[in-house]
Amino acid sequence: MSNFNTNYTVIAIVDGDGLIIQNKFSAELIEIRLLGIDAPEIKWCKKLKKDEQITRLAGAFLIKLGLLSKRFLQKVLKVGSKVSIKQEKNNTIDKYGRTLAYVILPSGKSLNELMIREGYAKPLIDFECSELANYQKFNTFARQGRKGLYTLARRF
Repeated sequence: MSNFNTNYTVIAIVDGDGLIIQNKFSAELIEIRLLGIDAPEIKWCKKLKKDEQITRLAGAFLIKLGLLSKRFLQKVLKVGSKVSIKQEKNNTIDKYGRTLAYVILPSGKSLNELMIREGYAKPLIDFECSELANYQKFNTFARQGRKGLYTLARRF
């Protein structure tokens, strides 16, 4: 890990793998993409079309799963909560300019890991991160235990 930064407040939950935080001191707003995980999309886009082809699930159903993922994230992490972020040296920004990070909850737990353990996100396998092997293991347990989105689908 390269950076461990504290003093952030959650401003908004974007979707099941994204949020907006604000630096307490500078007031800078930062869009965070949870590093190493992928939740279903919540609106029609190019990635949703790709996900339809890969999963062979209807886009409308994938959007329903995406909204359930976002709802779970909203229950776990309320707007106004204080969080910390950790970044990896070579994985700091995605192709859309969002900050890639592990979000650490006030309890000290990783939000990224929690989303996978509870079955509301899956590992992002086409993008390397230091937690990928762990995320794959946790995802297998979530799928086998039919947790979260796996209560409705065998894959997403």
